This record gives sequence, structure tokens and C-alpha cells, in this order.
Amino acid sequence: MSWVDRFFDPQFMGSVLAGVAVFATIITIAVPMLQKDRLAGRLKAVSDHRETLRKRQMDELNKKGNLRGQQIDFMKRLVDQLKLANLLETPGIRDKLSAAGYRGQGPIYAFLFFRFAMPFVLLGLSALYLFVLSHHNLPSLSKFAIVIGSGALGFYVPDLFVKNVAQKRQESIMRGFPDSLDLLLICVESGMSIEAAFGRVASEIGGQSVELAEELTLLTAELSYLPDRRQAYDNLSRRCGHPGVKAVCMALNQAEKYGTPLATALRVMALENRELRMQAAEQKAASLPAKLTVPMIMFFLPPLFVVILGPAVMKIMKM
Repeated sequence: MSWVDRFFDPQFMGSVLAGVAVFATIITIAVPMLQKDRLAGRLKAVSDHRETLRKRQMDELNKKGNLRGQQIDFMKRLVDQLKLANLLETPGIRDKLSAAGYRGQGPIYAFLFFRFAMPFVLLGLSALYLFVLSHHNLPSLSKFAIVIGSGALGFYVPDLFVKNVAQKRQESIMRGFPDSLDLLLICVESGMSIEAAFGRVASEIGGQSVELAEELTLLTAELSYLPDRRQAYDNLSRRCGHPGVKAVCMALNQAEKYGTPLATALRVMALENRELRMQAAEQKAASLPAKLTVPMIMFFLPPLFVVILGPAVMKIMKM
């Protein structure tokens, strides 16, 4: 029998195919067992590096001393001992602090402490200035009234500070909010989930508005662990406190409740927020002439009169 006949022999062909199948089976089973798990190794390396950085940061904080934490502990002890929370805490103060970017129990204790301390500080400073340092010939009754008024004003200084910070934060959020809605619409239409879309927008919008990126990051976290997404949207609406943000959160709540497409709601909300921003710009432009009236009267008309009437006055003086 020649080698060609032997090669095409059915028994020989069956033996060769069986050998190839056995070899392929061994390779298929052995290669995954011999190959190292690269993903697990990379994850372990990242975890070890993160733990090293955390220990290094904690060591630096321990070396420097946590002065801020000591101050908060001092304020907390004073507020608890004097029971200032029952006396000075007003309804909605937590929402006001949250709108200003101060979250947690520490800012609440700090706010109550300064609300308690600022009247005495301003009262002492005003009394020192009026009765010791100044030389104004004011009646004693007027001085006492100014001192008492300064003390009463100190009670509202923390509220004014928080209100000012919240207003600046709201303006920063609304500068980047229409652009964030456009980015969110693109992410949702590309097939991303709403949590991933908010996380992506938060990472992209940070260069324009850090405050908005912080709020969207917090919203992403709440969407991940809260049992109801509508509660996360309500929290965002309450923290920002702007009508545009409230309208978007309401639209997202309705889309979540009735199952309407998110892309449609986001497209309408993005258009409305851009119109609101345009209306705000037009309102500022319309109020500009009224704001320029007083500066023009004070700084423009007197030099104009001098230029026009100056030569005539000089001629009259020479005559």
C-alpha cells in the first residue's frame, strides 16, 4: 500500500482527527490555567496604591494637626452645652446652608456658633469705638442706641453671609447649566444610562462651573444608592433653588413616573433654559441705560459744561 492510499485510509484519518481533537482540548483547558489573571493583578495594584496614598495623606494630616476639626469640636461642645440649637436654629437653615455648598453637621454648628457670637463681637467693637476711640460729640443715648443696633445686626450677619454665598453659587451653576443639559442630551441619545450620563457631564462641566460639577456628582451618587430616583431629583432641586433647575427636575420626575423618553424632555428643557438665559441677558441690557444715568450726570455733564462754558468765562474774566 502506497503512502497516498494510507493517507486516505478512513482508519488513519480518524486517528489523526482524534489526535488533533485531543490536542485542541488539552490546549483549551491548559492555557487559561497557565495564564495569569491580569485584571485581578491590576485591580490589586490600584487598590494597594490607593491605600498607600490614603495612609500618606492621613500621616500628613496628623503631622500638621487637624485645627479645623478642633474648631468644629469646640463649636459643637459650646452649642450643645448652651443648647443653642433650640434657641437659634430657624426652619430651613439646613436647606440654606446646602444651597451655599455647606453640607453636614459641622456647618450647622458653625452657623449657630457665629449667630450666637457675632452680636457680642459687634456690640463690643462698636462700644470700644464710640466710647473709647472716637471723639464724636454724640449724646450718650445715641451711642447706646448705635451699640444696641450693632449687636442686633450681628445676629443677621451669618444669614447675610450664607445668602451671599448661595447667590454666587447659584449664578455659577446657572452659567453652565444649559451647556450641561446639551451634554446630557447627547449622552442619553447615545445610549448611556442616566447615572452614567450625569457622571460624564459632571466630569466635563467642571472647567466651566465647579459648583455645578459638584452638584451633578452628588446627584450621581444619590441616584446610585437612593431607593427612589425622584428623591434624588428633588434633592438637587432643593439644593440649587433655581426655577430652571426645578423645572428640569420636575420633567425628569415625570419621565421617570410615566415612562416618557428622557431625550424628548431634556431637549425641551435645554431649549427653555437657553431662552431663560437669553431673557436674563436682555433684561440686563435693558436696565443698562437706567444704571448709566447717575454716572453720566455726575462724571460726564460737569466736564462737558466746563469745556463748553470755559472759554466764555475766561473771556469775561479778561474783559
